[in-house]
Amino acid sequence: MKFFVDTAQVDEIRELNELGLVDGVTTNPSLILKSGRDITEVTKEICDLVDGPVSAEVTATDYDGMMAEAAVLRKIAENICVKLPLTLDGLKACKALSAKDVPVNVTLCFSANQALLAAKAGATFISPFIGRLDDMAIDGMELIEEIRTIYDTYQFKTEILAASIRSVGHVKQAALIGADVATVPPGVLRALASHPLTDKGLAAFLADWEKTGQKIS
Repeated sequence: MKFFVDTAQVDEIRELNELGLVDGVTTNPSLILKSGRDITEVTKEICDLVDGPVSAEVTATDYDGMMAEAAVLRKIAENICVKLPLTLDGLKACKALSAKDVPVNVTLCFSANQALLAAKAGATFISPFIGRLDDMAIDGMELIEEIRTIYDTYQFKTEILAASIRSVGHVKQAALIGADVATVPPGVLRALASHPLTDKGLAAFLADWEKTGQKIS
């Protein structure tokens, strides 16, 4: 499974990228707002940091507007992946951009039928929102399972990008089901490395090592 970081905070991306944990980045208008930065400036900085795809989202809701904004976003860097909403105009734009070999991330997916349409339109990534479904007392992981089954059955190349991830449990479940990518907040990505028994075991090893009076040098 690939890990994308879901943030527009450059310092956090840089830290995680230096650990070798970042395969890409996803942003959206809300994350840009939180960063307090100009979209072009911060997106270019992110693209310079990571080698993988950086999803930058259009804000237009009509086809012509989406295509115009996509052209602007693609000029920022070669690794820009245009992020489009899962609407009919978004699917039309996805088809047009995919035909030009422009990578596209279709976002705000909440049903298997929507995911099927995105794959038919040639999406590079489909972003089903797990956490938002869970908020409505709907099991978001069932959606991941349904999409995986459909994509495997028809051999679609669109990658399942599990989004709106809230916990390490979400990451594990998405990995077990077979999502291709998980885009996670920095805090969740760091938490994947944590376990109380790891901390306890390390403390015991260090205490015993100190008693030996030795040094590795």
